[in-house]
Amino acid sequence: MEIILNFLPFIAIMALMYFMMIRPQKKAATKTQNMLNAMKKGNSVVTIGGLHGVIDEVNTTNNTVVIDCDGIFLTFEKKAIARVVTTDVSNAVEDLGTNTPSHTVEEDNEEKL
Repeated sequence: MEIILNFLPFIAIMALMYFMMIRPQKKAATKTQNMLNAMKKGNSVVTIGGLHGVIDEVNTTNNTVVIDCDGIFLTFEKKAIARVVTTDVSNAVEDLGTNTPSHTVEEDNEEKL
């Protein structure tokens, strides 16, 4: 019985280490692996080096991705992808309007008078 009481603090420290360090690391690794497996053509991604681009091709046999960076096609390992920014790239251009105000200063002055 005395031997068990001597090892109890060691067992408690190991359990605490598991719940504070090992378990969260496994959850993060699983999340990253799921993200890498879910990548497909058209996803906007950022590499570990900070390069932004759009996935053009995913090769599952070689575990590589081809990224289109403004017309330049680069091949990376899947593990080099840090995060997926958007899951679908839309080519629609947002209508920003013109650079002219909706009313002029003269109209503002007339309203005040």
